[in-house]
Amino acid sequence: MEDVLAVYARPYDPARPVVCMDEKPYQLLGDARDPLPARPGHDARQDSEYIRCGTSSIFVWVEPLRGWRRVQALSRRTRIDWAARSNSY
Repeated sequence: MEDVLAVYARPYDPARPVVCMDEKPYQLLGDARDPLPARPGHDARQDSEYIRCGTSSIFVWVEPLRGWRRVQALSRRTRIDWAARSNSY
């Protein structure tokens, strides 16, 4: 862990950029029943039951010392997509 922290403590060097990459899977959900709007004296109500509508992915690349970032959202989540994006910086 200390080795990783030492990398982040280095001064900025354009010849040796420090780039971080992360992928967040995101589950797409739909309502099984329409939510009920708020009424006087009652909060809005939403059923906890949901319909699963698939998954997607959000990829983020960050170069913190330069103040640079790139974000890409995909409408699906497959291992081929992950492999293609992990080498795209």
